[in-house]
Amino acid sequence: MWDRPPGLSIFRRRAPRRGNTFLEVAFVLVPLLALLLGILDFGFAIFLRTTFQHAVREGVRYAVTYQTSTGLGHDASIKRVVQNQAMGFLSDSDLAQKVKIRYYQANTMSESNENSPGNLIEISVENYQYGWMAPLMRSAVPLNIVVRASDRMEGLAGGMSPPGR
Repeated sequence: MWDRPPGLSIFRRRAPRRGNTFLEVAFVLVPLLALLLGILDFGFAIFLRTTFQHAVREGVRYAVTYQTSTGLGHDASIKRVVQNQAMGFLSDSDLAQKVKIRYYQANTMSESNENSPGNLIEISVENYQYGWMAPLMRSAVPLNIVVRASDRMEGLAGGMSPPGR
């Protein structure tokens, strides 16, 4: 038999590995959470844009029929419908600043101040700033959401005039 040096066994002892598990979990968990939060963030931004698109479409559908809410003019009634359809994402201050109503003459496409039959109406939500829930970079700027919908104003029954704006 051959002689081995004293203290050297056939089976080498493994070095202790405490802390490796914690490090490996951190290396896997951080990118995984960043990916998950990124997916949730983009999903919510898309949901928000789709909700606003639905709200302005409903506002246009309401506008072309010349309906008004009790005590409100035509434009204020339209803005109230857009707000109701926006699922609480538009506040009262947002109505004045972010919801825009424009009328255009159908033959020239020039902007008009009249909600006359045959004119085009465009309703938009503009400059809605969506701040990311989980800004993964320090330079993350808010997402600017803009949606629009338009249609032609319907005709009125004989002798009627459109409601006041």
